[in-house]
Amino acid sequence: MEIKTYLNEQRQRVEKRLAELMLEPAGEFSRHIESMRYSLFVGGKRIRPVLCLAGAEAIDPSEPVRNSTLTVACALECIHTYSLIHDDLPAMDNDDLRRGKPTNHTVFGEAAAILAGDGLLTYAFDLLSSPHSAKITDSVRIRIIQTIARAAGPLGMVGGQSLDMLYEGRQVGYETLRRIHRSKTGALITASVVCGAMVAGASIEQEEALGIYGNNIGLAFQIVDDLLDVEATTEELGKPAGSDVQAEKVTYPSLFGRETSRTMAREAVQEAIAALECFDAQADPLRALAQFIVDRKK
Repeated sequence: MEIKTYLNEQRQRVEKRLAELMLEPAGEFSRHIESMRYSLFVGGKRIRPVLCLAGAEAIDPSEPVRNSTLTVACALECIHTYSLIHDDLPAMDNDDLRRGKPTNHTVFGEAAAILAGDGLLTYAFDLLSSPHSAKITDSVRIRIIQTIARAAGPLGMVGGQSLDMLYEGRQVGYETLRRIHRSKTGALITASVVCGAMVAGASIEQEEALGIYGNNIGLAFQIVDDLLDVEATTEELGKPAGSDVQAEKVTYPSLFGRETSRTMAREAVQEAIAALECFDAQADPLRALAQFIVDRKK
């Protein structure tokens, strides 16, 4: 499989559906919605929604299922974008560049950026809970909402970010580092894959296998992110390089060194692919995405 072609095709589908679903800036809320749209449409790889679509495809590649999964995929991208807006704020990582463009708060102001993030987060659950937006049974819809809420919430992404900030400038061990990133990065990645499979009618056994896959690619994704922070340029990353070092964050390279970290990322991808043993060729996009994650340069 040519993964770059697959990514581009799926990204275009996500972009088209996002444009259909997203509010238009009009009336008294115009500036607020413009701020939401600015960060949502400024670019990005759309890894999480693509993983959601690939998770569904591994179970059922039919067009009706793919169309139903698109709304869930777009909701996940809204949540991810909100997290980036808030991560960039002066009170958090204090970054002025994201996806190669000025961060939301540098364009619209800090208060407007906070509200843009809040708006995207809550709008995501509006999309997920609207029966007209996708042909998903109510019982599956509730499971998807709960899974994503837990992945994004106080014991998931938000909790992981709080730990990331708590331990800045402090020495921590591997278990703490893994807990931070399993929550901050891995939880929403895992939920993306599993929720796509839920839309397609996956069995419990299939969901569990995809959960193992998601946990491992989430780990690999974060390790590669840590490596790129010290190896890539700001132009390549589209965000400030070296920011983790400057903020004295605990990272895999700081704890294990670059080569060991790279080996850990490769091993995590191997475990992810091994978890897909019970799937046929319909899961090849997931296999290729795992390899793409560990091989990426930005």
